[in-house]
Amino acid sequence: MLTPITSRQRQILTAIVENYISTGEPVSSGAIARLAEGSTGMSSATIRNEMVNLADAGMLEQPHTSAGRIPSAEAFRLYVAQLAEGNAARLPGLSRAQLESQIDTSLAGVAGAHALLARTSHVLATLSSGVGVAISALAGADLLEHVHFSRIATKRILAVLVTRSGMVRDRVLSVDRDLTSVELETAANFLNEHFRGWNLEHVRTDLARRIEHERSEYQRLVHSARELWTATVPQTSEQTIYVEGVANLAGVPELPEDRSRLRDMLAALEAKQRLVDLLNAYIDARQESVRVVFDLEEQAPEMSGLVLIAAPARVGTETVGTVGVIAPRRMHYENTMDAVSYISRVFDRLASSERSDQNAGGGIQTIPK
Repeated sequence: MLTPITSRQRQILTAIVENYISTGEPVSSGAIARLAEGSTGMSSATIRNEMVNLADAGMLEQPHTSAGRIPSAEAFRLYVAQLAEGNAARLPGLSRAQLESQIDTSLAGVAGAHALLARTSHVLATLSSGVGVAISALAGADLLEHVHFSRIATKRILAVLVTRSGMVRDRVLSVDRDLTSVELETAANFLNEHFRGWNLEHVRTDLARRIEHERSEYQRLVHSARELWTATVPQTSEQTIYVEGVANLAGVPELPEDRSRLRDMLAALEAKQRLVDLLNAYIDARQESVRVVFDLEEQAPEMSGLVLIAAPARVGTETVGTVGVIAPRRMHYENTMDAVSYISRVFDRLASSERSDQNAGGGIQTIPK
């Protein structure tokens, strides 16, 4: 719940936040008064008094090494709420059109869910100068459209899975016995005929049931299909995460100066399962917009001072993952929020394009390794 403040205090606080974002330096009361006086019409005395009230309300902090003030997490939270409502002026930076054009250029030619997620983390790290993260949805959450197996070497199979949402996943499998091309084609035909449109995890369950109740040659077929399917589709607990830009945080002035604390923070960002748990804790697949989270320390104490900006990525009505940025509080919020929002929506367009290409080609297109 945001702390209620007056309209006048909100004007002053916005000026403080934007100045701090632009300069990165704590600002003295005199400098803030000169900055805000011209734009608000308020006297310096009034502005100074309101700054005292804002500090008392927990909106401003005073670093012990400086006479200046910096915005608190609560102040940034209020500022982001104003941006979402369209009540704050855009800071200097890329326009929305420029941002989207740059993202389109960076994602041009990318095919397949994993390749798109990997590129997304790099693009977001570059645009935000923070840490770009992209995480796949739980493997069993999508629906099967088509599966194809190709023998690439002795006991090595290329599996290509196309989901109902249009995403393409490929995986090289190592199997216990050498399977012929005919066996692979038979197994793929069986899976496509019986399970198209099924939830990926339910396929695993039904294959296990069929093996228990069937005998003879049919059981051998089901067993081969199950073996290939289990290797192709990971257990639902497995999620792939891509992380780029952790080095961007090294040397950022507003992050902990204590080397051990900074080391713990960077280690937490590099621990991929830690990030998977963090994103799953805060980002709901059902949310319709970008979420900005300031209290990461509640889930990960090492990340105090960092902010998460993230959104679910969808293809049609299916959630295929989460994309986001983890960065210090002093960042260009509007550009970062716009970038995350645009990329989360671009998945649907690129997946639709992939689906059209596959239909035009008359078959499955594999992704080169």
